[in-house]
Amino acid sequence: MLGIVHGLTDLFRMTDDLSRARLGSNDPVLRISHFADTGAGGIVRTFDSLPGMAQFGESIARVVIIPPRETAILGTELAPKWSDWLIGQHAGGATLTSICGGTFLLAQTGLLDGRRATTHACSVPNLTALFPAIEFDVDAVRTEDDDIITVGGIMAWTDLALVIVRRLLGTAAMMEIADFMMIEPPNREQRFHKTFLPDMNHGDTAILKSQYELHARAPAGITVNDMAQWSGLEMRTFARRFHGATGLRPNEYRLKLRMEKARELLEANTVPISQVASDIGYGDIASFRQAFTKEIGFRPSDYRKKFGHSLTG
Repeated sequence: MLGIVHGLTDLFRMTDDLSRARLGSNDPVLRISHFADTGAGGIVRTFDSLPGMAQFGESIARVVIIPPRETAILGTELAPKWSDWLIGQHAGGATLTSICGGTFLLAQTGLLDGRRATTHACSVPNLTALFPAIEFDVDAVRTEDDDIITVGGIMAWTDLALVIVRRLLGTAAMMEIADFMMIEPPNREQRFHKTFLPDMNHGDTAILKSQYELHARAPAGITVNDMAQWSGLEMRTFARRFHGATGLRPNEYRLKLRMEKARELLEANTVPISQVASDIGYGDIASFRQAFTKEIGFRPSDYRKKFGHSLTG
């Protein structure tokens, strides 16, 4: 995805300009290169922000960034050309990083085995199936070790870029470029932006019947007994098959639907929070506030301030 490649390049070049101005120096502080697989010519540098300097040759970069392809699965390769190159860079001391579906290629190196990593939420099922030795954290926008960093979501490249600037040039440089580009420092979580998309392709018709009934109704006042009755199954059988089909217990599933509805109401920015709580089945606003904060990561009032869409002015 070339927009990310060029965005990273621009951010790092502006960081270099700002840092030199702040330090009162004409000496560059960052060097940016692009590498591409040229086929018979192998993996070579195709762009250099400092072309007058000596060539890299077989030297090691400080940081290597793997951008996503148009689809996550395109990030995998049949022949391990890139994987071998990345392993060599890492062995020489480079920090390896990946963005969104770029984690597929990083995972192929084997360097993520036994580690925590992230990617775009929709890619986690495929990645988990292909690389079961990796612990994927679907809620994290970023996972960070000394030598490997992964970020999830296409636009999380800004988080990664700021982390890299902080590592290489310090917090002052990071805050300077963040303020200049008007982007937030990297402290977000993916769950703030993730919509609940339940599995409806599991093939269990009894559970699907219950799901369709649940989604067609308002979430307030519905019990697990109601869900079991809609399925036509005995409660214990229903609970077991529901978890097997959706990956969630009935109460967990129902809670996620209620919180999704609460998010919609809060984002509308017109309904009092007490009414939001009532509309999704909470008679006690304190209980709603606690459940929402635990599930979403924001208090309802803070969520509205950050994500609400004002209808005035």
